[in-house]
Amino acid sequence: MVEAQGVSGKTTATDRLQLARTPRVGPVTYRQLIRRFGTAAVALQALPDLVRRGGGPPSRPASRDLVSEEMAKVEALGGRYLFADEPEFPVLLNELPDAPVALILKGDATLLRRPAIAMVGARNSSAAACRLARQFAAGLGEQGQVVTSGLARGIDTAAHQGAFMTGTIAVIACGIDQYFPPENRDLQDQISAKHLLITEYPPGTQPLARHFPHRNRIIAGLAAGTVVVEAAPRSGSLLTARLAAEAGREVMAIPGSPLDPRAQGCNSLIREGATLVQSVADIMEAVSRIDPRMLREPASDYSAGAYDEPEASEREVLLSLLGPVSVPVDELVRQSGLAAPVVQLILLELELAGRLERHAGSRVSLI
Repeated sequence: MVEAQGVSGKTTATDRLQLARTPRVGPVTYRQLIRRFGTAAVALQALPDLVRRGGGPPSRPASRDLVSEEMAKVEALGGRYLFADEPEFPVLLNELPDAPVALILKGDATLLRRPAIAMVGARNSSAAACRLARQFAAGLGEQGQVVTSGLARGIDTAAHQGAFMTGTIAVIACGIDQYFPPENRDLQDQISAKHLLITEYPPGTQPLARHFPHRNRIIAGLAAGTVVVEAAPRSGSLLTARLAAEAGREVMAIPGSPLDPRAQGCNSLIREGATLVQSVADIMEAVSRIDPRMLREPASDYSAGAYDEPEASEREVLLSLLGPVSVPVDELVRQSGLAAPVVQLILLELELAGRLERHAGSRVSLI
């Protein structure tokens, strides 16, 4: 059922989704708002004042009616929401600085409690590579691992098929009512019925190119390690591997013939430091080396709750240090001499006002 309006600071799923769907409230901003105001309900009430203080035009949160309509569609499709502050939310995924704050799940959510390995590769993969992916996925399943992939043609499809007896998670770049690629319609339905389908996009969302990097970060974020079976240079599979490496996860690649363009990506990864793997045992040995303390720490909890509204002079100091070239937030704290929570609050106001852009590596710039 769609929940009613939160009152007295009590947050409902509708409050959380309304905040998450509000323009200019991305994952980082969402978490900062929750850290400052405690709940989504209180943060929603504070948004207009924050935008005003940031120098932006009057704005409103996302339409509550549209959010309720979205939630009703998800429920009708057999899906449900999982928010980042709920106990079920995957711990490894939550460690990403830009981890999604609202996932839509369809299927067996208990798979999120099990250890996972991501397996990705070329869409136009060779028959030998697809066979190997199925064999590796089946073997990983026998070792208690859930195989995570993106339901694309080629290696992704083979990985899901290989893990079908033991458990697989498919992350898609569209709504749960969309099918991409179309030929995987039956496979997607089978996964959502017996395994787990995940997306961060509402029903009706088409699989646009800009959505796939976001999907890839979820694939990498769910797993302790990512195996690249076959990949061309500059492919989405290599992006997933890079995201896994940035998160402190193990990156593994299966070597291939230098004469096959589809092997160039894997061979390049190995040359750059990825672990060469040729068996399930190699994969299990590689992920066993992962020390949880080596994983990327969650974004710093610059709690601003104990700080009053920044003074005009503090805003002027910070604005003087900002420009069109991105700069690390830590550097702004150092050069401004302001307390970190104050800096974060001013940046939050500027972002909500549409005057600030966030970049990878905790960097920001003025728009």
